[in-house]
Amino acid sequence: MSPLFRHCCAFGSHHPHPLIWRSIFQTSGREQKQIRSWRAQCSANQDQASIEKSNAPKNLAIPDDSLLDARILYCTSPALGHNKEAHPESNKRVPAIVDALEKLELSPKHRGSQVLEIQNFNPASLDDVARVHSRSYITGLEKAMRRASDEGLIFIEGTGPTYATETTFQESLLSAGAGITLVDSVVAASKLGPNPPLGFALVRPPGHHAVPQGPMGFCVFGNIAVAARYAQHQHGLKRVMIIDFDVHHGNGTSDAFYVDPDIFFLSTHQLGSYPGTGKINEVGQGDGEGTTLNLPLPGGAGDYAMRYAFDEVIAPSAHRFKPDIILVSAGYDAHVLDPLAGLQFTTGTFYMLAFSIKQLAKELCGGRCVFFLEGGYNLQSLSSSVADTFRAFLDETSLAAQFDDPAILFEEPTRKIKDAIEKAKGIHSL
Repeated sequence: MSPLFRHCCAFGSHHPHPLIWRSIFQTSGREQKQIRSWRAQCSANQDQASIEKSNAPKNLAIPDDSLLDARILYCTSPALGHNKEAHPESNKRVPAIVDALEKLELSPKHRGSQVLEIQNFNPASLDDVARVHSRSYITGLEKAMRRASDEGLIFIEGTGPTYATETTFQESLLSAGAGITLVDSVVAASKLGPNPPLGFALVRPPGHHAVPQGPMGFCVFGNIAVAARYAQHQHGLKRVMIIDFDVHHGNGTSDAFYVDPDIFFLSTHQLGSYPGTGKINEVGQGDGEGTTLNLPLPGGAGDYAMRYAFDEVIAPSAHRFKPDIILVSAGYDAHVLDPLAGLQFTTGTFYMLAFSIKQLAKELCGGRCVFFLEGGYNLQSLSSSVADTFRAFLDETSLAAQFDDPAILFEEPTRKIKDAIEKAKGIHSL
């Protein structure tokens, strides 16, 4: 076993240790795949006693010059042990993205200091997760791992398809920890210069459906919600804006912050899709009234709808709220090729969103912005769209023309789209 492999197995240690930065000088493509595979095995087989329970700040030990040069920071948590055969939320999703980044020369191997993968990061602590989820849910899921170990796979959501294997608890903590690590890194970089790198947590299981009391809709822990609370608690970033462009409403994130005036949750999603929440008149409650904005889009909405929505709803909301950091639930299941919904976004739509949100962050909050992978179940459209998101982060031209086939698109329902956007503007006085 090489020293790098041994170091990767130090996940969850109670002792601070430097993160590993993967660059062109460290590994070949073949070795990278081995490291990713080994890292996932190490994290999946952690002794539960090793999970960090402290609230102490993470010791990142990241060189300042690396942060100054980087344009993108990302973490991968493929959760290879969390898998059910023939389930759309499979363990093939993150590896497909990583392979696309390599093929399209967007990986650290090809980009050197511009694109950095943070490795050997810590799982989220139980206290981190408990800022969003109930202690009873966290401890109950941990105990359920014994049953999952005996049975191989169990269902943990009473009425839906959310499953668990014996590694789900540890791997879900690791995915939440990836988001926390990226918040730490992006905040540190923002103190060094005016153009910090953007973060992307390429993680699963996804998180935006997980409600405070339990799992839902393929989601176990609310990765983005945990990171939002961490940004407030650890870094004093009081005002957090969460933009969710997954095709499904992020009901778990919404529930967590529905009465919170300091977290603005904005969701675009397909009208009438799972889980049936996210009505346009749901705007928050109590002190949080006005800091939840839902924009349900009619079936068939696509690039026109999102460009219009960004200009008329998303950007004005952000300018009015004036966030200290922007977090993004980046679901790629609104793509026209995705099997689980009926919108018709393209790779170019996601490029536009990434580029525009990056500009918003630069204008409003010192460039502090972290994306979190949510849905996306067609491996081809998922991986090409994430790759084009990286290109947007790098200010490089979109490759959407190589992936998108205009012939499969049909005319968007523009009147319904305009009506929905105008109604949202009216409700929120935009």
